[in-house]
Formats: sequence, structure tokens, C-alpha cells
Amino acid sequence: MASNSLTSWTPKQNKQFEKALALYDKDTPERWQNIAKAVGGKSAEEVKRHYEILIKDLTEIESGRVPFPNYRLQEAPNAAVKHEMQLICRFVAEADTYSI
Repeated sequence: MASNSLTSWTPKQNKQFEKALALYDKDTPERWQNIAKAVGGKSAEEVKRHYEILIKDLTEIESGRVPFPNYRLQEAPNAAVKHEMQLICRFVAEADTYSI
């Protein structure tokens, strides 16, 4: 993902962000405020900007401007990493539209 020059995100915050995105879809009232609360330490504007950067990155990958990494799930160092990679691949594959 492209770096956000305004703030840095810890791995824990990114994980909380991913979970919150799954919980609060585009039709959720006060979506960005809810996601910010779930992440902790981020404003609604920061999480919205983080999402916009994610969508930009995914769009560039899907358009072929940035090659999608060739992950070999069999070579994942452990089951947790393999599971994480499968979830990310499934998330990208199932997303047909991106709404901000």
C-alpha cells in the first residue's frame, strides 16, 4: 500500500482497519467515525484517506499498472501467514465496486 504522509499506521491498526471495513459497509451511517473508533488513535478523516489510498492501490494493481505479487501459498512460512494471504486474495477477488 502507498504510504500515507500524514500519519503512520501500525500493523495492529491496519488489522483493525481491515476488520472494521468488513463490519461497516458503505451503507453504514457514520461509517468513517465507526471505523476510526474501531481502529483507535485515528480520526474519521484519516481512516477515510487510508481507504482512498487502498482503493487507489487496488485499482492500479487490477489495471495492470502495478503487477500483483505472485504469492505461492504453499511456500508461506506458517499457517497464519498463509491464512492472511488467502483472506487478502479473497477480499480483492470479491470486491466488485469500491465506494468512498
